[in-house]
Amino acid sequence: MDAHAIEEGRRRWQARYDAARKRDADFTTLSGDPVAPVYGPRDGDTVEGFERIGWPGEYPFTRGLYATGYRGRTWTIRQFAGFGNAEQTNERYKMILASGGGGLSVAFDMPTLMGRDSDDPRSLGEVGHCGVAIDSAADMDVLFSGIPLGDVTTSMTISGPAVPVFCMYLVAAERQGVDPGVLNGTLQTDIFKEYIAQKEWLFQPEPHLRLIGDLMEHCSRGIPAYKPLSVSGYHIREAGSTAAQELAYTLADGFGYVELGLSRGLDVDTFAPGLSFFFDAHVDFFEEIAKFRAARRIWARWMREEYGAKSERAQWLRFHTQTAGVSLTAQQPYNNVVRTAVEALAAVLGGTNSLHTNALDETLALPSEQAAEIALRTQQVLMEETGVTNVADPLGGSWYIEALTDRIEADAEKIFEQIKERGRRAVPEGNHPIGPITSGILRGIEDGWFTGEIAEAAFTYQRALEKEDKKVVGVNCHPGSVTGDLEILRVSHEVEHEQVRALGIRREKRDDAAVSAALARMLEAARGEANMIEPMLEAVRAEATLGEICDALREEWGVYTEPPVF
Repeated sequence: MDAHAIEEGRRRWQARYDAARKRDADFTTLSGDPVAPVYGPRDGDTVEGFERIGWPGEYPFTRGLYATGYRGRTWTIRQFAGFGNAEQTNERYKMILASGGGGLSVAFDMPTLMGRDSDDPRSLGEVGHCGVAIDSAADMDVLFSGIPLGDVTTSMTISGPAVPVFCMYLVAAERQGVDPGVLNGTLQTDIFKEYIAQKEWLFQPEPHLRLIGDLMEHCSRGIPAYKPLSVSGYHIREAGSTAAQELAYTLADGFGYVELGLSRGLDVDTFAPGLSFFFDAHVDFFEEIAKFRAARRIWARWMREEYGAKSERAQWLRFHTQTAGVSLTAQQPYNNVVRTAVEALAAVLGGTNSLHTNALDETLALPSEQAAEIALRTQQVLMEETGVTNVADPLGGSWYIEALTDRIEADAEKIFEQIKERGRRAVPEGNHPIGPITSGILRGIEDGWFTGEIAEAAFTYQRALEKEDKKVVGVNCHPGSVTGDLEILRVSHEVEHEQVRALGIRREKRDDAAVSAALARMLEAARGEANMIEPMLEAVRAEATLGEICDALREEWGVYTEPPVF
C-alpha cells in the first residue's frame, strides 16, 4: 500500500476514534509518559500488503472491531461457574459480581448437558458434579435469584438441549418481570462441534439444525441483543486440534450456521450480528495472538464476499475466550496460575471481547472459592496494572505476528477447501439443501473425518511430549517441587438427594394435564414446519422438565449414534 493510501486510512481511523466514547482513564505508561491510542507506519512509509493489516475498527478488522480498542471499553470479565444445585451456584455468582465480574457464564452438570433429569437412572452419581443441575424453570428461578437478568449479560455453555434450557431462562426472566426483548448474553447452541469434538448430542444433526433455525428466527424477531449461537472452537482445541484446525473448523461451523439462516430466508445483515464465537487461548503466546487476528480477517472477508453481508456489524467476529484447560497440570498446580496469566494476556492482545480465566485447581476438581478469586484477579491485574488496555493491537505490524497471522489464515483456507470438496463429493450435482460448507461439515461428521484429523494432531503432540521435544514444566522437565496437596472443592452426594427430592415435590404440585397438553402441542409443531419456540415455552411455563421435553423429542426424532471409524 502506498503512503497516500496509508495516510487516508489513518485519517479515517482518527475520525472514528474522535467520534467514539472513551473510558475515563489514564492512558500513560507506569512512568507517566503518554501513549498514542494506535501505532502504524511512519508518515511517508510504503508498506506492502498493509491493506490486510489496516487500522482498528476498519475492514478487514485484523486489528480489532473498534477504533478505540480497549480505550472505549475493556473486555468483559465473564467467569464460568456452576456446581451443585442452583442455590449454591447463585451464591458463587453473587461473589463473582461483587468481586468485579462483569458477566455470568453458566456451567451445567452432565445430566443437564445430556437433556436428562436429575432423577433419571443414567444421572446417578453425576448430579451437580461438573456444573449446576437444572431440571426445570423453577431451578432457573433460583439460579438467578437476586440477579436482575435485564442488567447482566449471561452466557450459557450448553448445546444439545440448548433450546429448552434457553426457554427456561426466558421464563425465569418473565417471572422476574423482565421484558425478554432487553435480555443480553450468549447461548452456545453449537451442535456441529458436539459431533466433531465434545460428543454431547441428542438427535441426528438435521433435527438439531431445525431447532437452531427456529431459535435464530425467534431471537431475530424479538430478542435483538441476545446472541443465540456461540460457535465454539474451545472444545475442538481441547480435544487435541492444532491452532489452525481450531480456527478453520470453528469458522466453517459458523459459515454453516450462516447458510442455515439464509436457507430460512433471514437477512444476513440482521441475523449475523447474533452469531458470536468461543475460542481457546493456549500457551503458545504468539501463535494464539495471530490466531485471533486471522479469525477476524477471515470472517469479515467471507461474510462480505461469500454471503453478501453489507453492514460492518454483520462482518464482525466477536468472540469470548477461555484459557486452556488442557494446558493445566495436576503436578505442581500453582504453575497453572502462570500458564493462565500468559494465555489470558494472549487473548487480550488478540482483541478478545470477553474472557474466562481458569482456576489453578481445575485439573483436579471444580474451583475452590480461593482459586476462583485468583483466576478473577488475574484478569483484573491485566486490566488495571499492565497498560495493555492503552493501545489498540499493540503488536500489529510486528514481522513475526503478521507472518504468523498470514500463515494461520492460509492454513485455514486450505482446510475450508477440503471441507467444500467433501461437500461436493456428498452432493455431486451441487444441489446443497442448506449450503456447500454445511454439506461438507455433515459429510465430515458422517465419515469421521473431523474426528480423525483431530486425533492425528493429538497423537503427534503426545509423541512430542513423550520424546521431550515439547516441554511441560513439572511434568516432563523440572519435576522437583515443595508444593503440598491442595484443598479442593468436593460436591456432596447430598446435593443429588436434595435435587431429586425437590424435583419430586415440583412434579406433585404441578398440573400434569397442562404439562401433557403442552408437550403434545410441542410435538405437533415438531411434526410440521411451525416454529417450535413458542410451544416449547408453553411447556416450560407449565413446569415440564428438561428430561420430559428432550425425551419427547428423542422419541419423535430418534437418537444419534456415532458411526464406528477404524
